[in-house]
Amino acid sequence: MVYNREGYAPWSLTRKAGVQSATVDGDIEVPQYIQPILDTGFVDFKGDWKGRTSSDEQFFAFGKDEGIPNGGEILAPTGVTSKPWPLDMTGFKSLFLAIKPTNGGNYKYEAVTGPDDFSFANLRPVNPAVLLKGSNALQGQGDDFNSLLSDSAQSTTANVWNIFYIQDSLADQKLLQFKITNNSGGESTIETAFMRLV
Repeated sequence: MVYNREGYAPWSLTRKAGVQSATVDGDIEVPQYIQPILDTGFVDFKGDWKGRTSSDEQFFAFGKDEGIPNGGEILAPTGVTSKPWPLDMTGFKSLFLAIKPTNGGNYKYEAVTGPDDFSFANLRPVNPAVLLKGSNALQGQGDDFNSLLSDSAQSTTANVWNIFYIQDSLADQKLLQFKITNNSGGESTIETAFMRLV
């Protein structure tokens, strides 16, 4: 089986005709087979190796906030009940947010900046627990800075995992938490977990 063939380079037919002063070889080797390539990363502009990010295979950063009254808020994930935290979405585009409350009803979900004792890349302090703002032009909101995620009343079922998919709007956020408000009408213990997707 022939794996390589030779072809004439279009810029160098004179070389093939016997003109030895041509500066470019007239032959090009053309591979005639399929070769698998494994892409494990790249070298950045500083010369440092950076591995490729892959999606989380399972939920992580589990948290549990007990006895949250109606109208009460939690921040998830938190360092009290879940590790690692806050969420680092660097290299990730989308996210699954899972919540399991003991009282069903409406809950408010907002994407906010993480705590001020962490830095956003090399910036510190940040304004903690404020709504993340950005341009969602792809989502039809124009070029103005809008809340990246603010769902004021999402029906949530009690005692089961409710899983919400958040596509693209929180991509690459380095210091991410969720402010979840219990608007279910009664006290609730709230469990949370997260999964990031490339």
